[in-house]
Amino acid sequence: MNYISTRGAGIGERHTFSDILLGGLAKDGGLYLPGDYPQVSADELARWRALPYADLAFEILRKFSDDIPAEELRELTRRTYTAQVYCHVRDEENAAQITPLKTLGVEDGASLSLLELSNGPTLAFKDMAMQLLGNLFEYTLAKHGETLNILGATSGDTGSAAEYAMRGKKGIRVFMLSPHKKMSAFQTAQMYSLQDPNIFNVAIDGVFDDCQDIVKAVSNDHAFKAQQKIGTVNSINWARVVAQVVYYFKGYFAATKRNDERVSFTVPSGNFGNVCAGHIARMMGLPIEKLVVATNENDVLDEFFRTGIYRVRKSSETYHTSSPSMDISKASNFERFVFDLLGRDPKRVLQLFRDVEEKGGFDLQASGDFARVQEFGFVSGRSSHDDRVETIRDVFQRYDTMIDTHTADGVKVAREHLQAGIPMIVLETAQPIKFGETIREALEREPERPAAFSGLEDLPQRFEVLPNDAQRVKDFVAAHTGA
Repeated sequence: MNYISTRGAGIGERHTFSDILLGGLAKDGGLYLPGDYPQVSADELARWRALPYADLAFEILRKFSDDIPAEELRELTRRTYTAQVYCHVRDEENAAQITPLKTLGVEDGASLSLLELSNGPTLAFKDMAMQLLGNLFEYTLAKHGETLNILGATSGDTGSAAEYAMRGKKGIRVFMLSPHKKMSAFQTAQMYSLQDPNIFNVAIDGVFDDCQDIVKAVSNDHAFKAQQKIGTVNSINWARVVAQVVYYFKGYFAATKRNDERVSFTVPSGNFGNVCAGHIARMMGLPIEKLVVATNENDVLDEFFRTGIYRVRKSSETYHTSSPSMDISKASNFERFVFDLLGRDPKRVLQLFRDVEEKGGFDLQASGDFARVQEFGFVSGRSSHDDRVETIRDVFQRYDTMIDTHTADGVKVAREHLQAGIPMIVLETAQPIKFGETIREALEREPERPAAFSGLEDLPQRFEVLPNDAQRVKDFVAAHTGA
């Protein structure tokens, strides 16, 4: 398996999975993708159907990481995906499952289900990939006797998932940027209450996109990146995206009985990493009918999939909403899909994303390229705060199931794209306790809280507030690494 950049670097060169694992952006500022997507045969689908999650993860990941010895990779996936790690399953009957499928009911002739992805240590779907990434990082660093300083950005869930996955890991420090006072109280407490000496929380005066821009600016300073041994765990990291491919297969198997059936997935989307994994699963041959992109009021992606116009918003135009993990106006992983949409033409991708930086976006309707979107199964929709509240209330009253605000965005938009006879799976993104204020507004009761998180918000918090300035972040990192 060889990896290339969406902007051309690596074409004609050899880059293995391990080569790109610890980094983020390619040297030309693009994102890594396989030179070709591996295909899944009918025999493999049949064999994989009954596998436990850890072994399914091994089978899929080894198609992308043939430079890691098979038995070592299998040990990593089995160490990652255990009932002890993913221990917050809400239904005791499914306690042994990593990602149970919860069927809500039949609406408009289609079964509507939730794929539970938030049973890990931080109660968010980011744990599904991040726990594996922590083990992969530690394995690779130990093998080469190296260290790594992770610089990341979070709008809420990535940060805590990364920190819980990396805390105490040998040879790893984490510097996580988050928008100051723009996460929920629970999300903030999860991150800032960690006292591990290898974890550093930095609150940036700005919005998530500002944090993300700083990470990209540091990644593009190749001298600083090399000197400080900077890596990333944001969804621009390929290993995170490919780890998320696994649960699309697991969800498909749970929702069907035969491998000739088709299903659709709805994905609450901000940075496009989660739904990008679904795109990759579909490209591998998983029978996916539609990939439904659900946005909140920050509807850059919905605008694109409706009109062909990709128009990023300024920080001042980015709304702070009750589904804050989706308060994103520059979708980092979107470039991976555009690369495929344009027939993997790196020159055109480079020009388009230069237009994003210089002009604020691009228009694929005018060039005729937008017509190909339907070939990839993408549709979209938008949800508002009132929609979230109403959907949380309706799902609780109708199905006795409490959902968080982001999953509510997904359910609302999924209902707009139901097709009779085709199961619709909404990817659940977090447990309701993470967004208690809106749950209380919708249901007039406290959200369900796993016992392990009792009193979390009352713990002492440790973080540093910095201005929206990449140089100040570089100075902070350098001061805490001793390099």
